[in-house]
Amino acid sequence: MTSRVQGLWILEHCRDERFPYRLQITWGRNTLVLRAQDRWPTTGRHIFCLREKEPPLLQEVVEEVERIAIVTLQQRGPRLSVVLERGRYKRCDFLFLSKEYKGRPGESYEQVFWQTQKSLQQRRPAFKLSLRHGQPGLKVLIDSNERYPWRFPGASTERGSLPTGDYALVDEGHILAVVERKTLDNLLGDFGTMPVLHQQLAELSSYEHHALVVEAPYEDFLNPGKVHHYTASFCARAIAELYVLHPRLRPVFCANRKAANEWTRHFFAAVWGQREQQTQIPLLSTDSH
Repeated sequence: MTSRVQGLWILEHCRDERFPYRLQITWGRNTLVLRAQDRWPTTGRHIFCLREKEPPLLQEVVEEVERIAIVTLQQRGPRLSVVLERGRYKRCDFLFLSKEYKGRPGESYEQVFWQTQKSLQQRRPAFKLSLRHGQPGLKVLIDSNERYPWRFPGASTERGSLPTGDYALVDEGHILAVVERKTLDNLLGDFGTMPVLHQQLAELSSYEHHALVVEAPYEDFLNPGKVHHYTASFCARAIAELYVLHPRLRPVFCANRKAANEWTRHFFAAVWGQREQQTQIPLLSTDSH
């Protein structure tokens, strides 16, 4: 069985009366060290934390409270979500905010709030998404072979050659996200040369943000009247094979061309929003104590 362990969570008890706990989160080469007011947020409240600026003195740390493997760590804008490898008290968020000092324009300080799944559910921050959309500056590269390309209002578009896929979100020559577009007939035709299709999808899924966007609902591939000389059973097995042999692949079945175009437009906007937030708010540091 493949191990799910991705990082390490170490909680220590210290002599500091205001911040008696020291939390270390390591993820690969990245480290986050916080001073916390308690060992875990209780229901309905959060814990105020400070980012550690200097390592503690040798006599300051009293004992290690717990050492737990981290299964998942994800940054979403100013939030850092952590899932621990244990049955209870395993999910939590850290919210990083920047506040301006009163009477000191241009000067700010950091606030960190440690929250649990239950406290987030009780507070219910309704209708609020993690990523900001509609930001300017999006540039979409459309492959030269596209005869009737999708439209991307508000973004600058350019024709060119792509190593894979039909549409790519680019930034200074770097591909941030790539989409392979397929119609019903395109994908049915690819079923006739499955080894070639597997090669194409392997390259597509090598990008962190990618998608195979089909301009037809999945049900159309189960309709004998629409799959030509194939059987519905064969099409279902072929699609299942794509999922199994390419576990990172993101197939998206849309109702029609318009829906596929709209999905891709918002997908690119979300990727761009994530890029903007992560470059502005580095939550983990590669510096080690």
